[in-house]
Amino acid sequence: MHSLQTNILSVQDITKSFGDLHALDGISLDVPRQKVCILIGPNGSGKTTLINVISGIYKPYGGRVRFNGRDITGFPPYRLYRMGMARTFQIPALFWKLTVLENLLVAEKSSPGESFLNSLFKSRWINSETRSIEKASRMLGLLGLSKVWDQPCYNLSGGQMKLVEIGRALMSNAQLLLLDEPVSGVNPTLAHEIFSRILRLRDEFGLTFFIVEHRLEVALRYVDTIFAMAFGKLIASGNPKDVLKNEKVIEAYLGG
Repeated sequence: MHSLQTNILSVQDITKSFGDLHALDGISLDVPRQKVCILIGPNGSGKTTLINVISGIYKPYGGRVRFNGRDITGFPPYRLYRMGMARTFQIPALFWKLTVLENLLVAEKSSPGESFLNSLFKSRWINSETRSIEKASRMLGLLGLSKVWDQPCYNLSGGQMKLVEIGRALMSNAQLLLLDEPVSGVNPTLAHEIFSRILRLRDEFGLTFFIVEHRLEVALRYVDTIFAMAFGKLIASGNPKDVLKNEKVIEAYLGG
């Protein structure tokens, strides 16, 4: 059923205000399946508010959000997580004293060993635990984290921390990943590596990425579609070349 739907996410006429501030003013956009899309705009344009509405942190005042054809408007984040939508944040929120591998295993949706009754009978959970470790090991390899699998997360670089967060999202069997500035504060070499790995993950698992990102000098070569916002409105969308030539985008985002 999902494969018949071109767009994995549809946002229709979303509005959100904070007092007199109209943070989102009738936003509508469609995120195509198995593509890498970025959301750009100057500070205060409403990007993070939109991501927060999509991911269930905020409830919109008006409009609808549809995921895989289903109306999910106002669903809480834990429910969206179970449905296959995962979110990362600009500042990674990891279990700092746990190892990289342990951080990924914590994100596994269903672990029989977590049940008190099942934990008493090793045969009920040992195979599942083994599969989870094999899956996590594969993710670590794809993310370039195999060499630090046993390191506590507080020992990692900023870029590695962001990769661990992406890995945790992947452990949930997510179909759509919402990433908030995944290369913010990361050196250019690692920033390009992160986006290269995002492309590999898209191709290997058929994932869709919807990314808030400021660093266009890094992101542009990797993305399929750009959405540009200003003053709570969507001002342009499409392929990167066309969007960056748009006069409204040049005026609002690139400073003329």
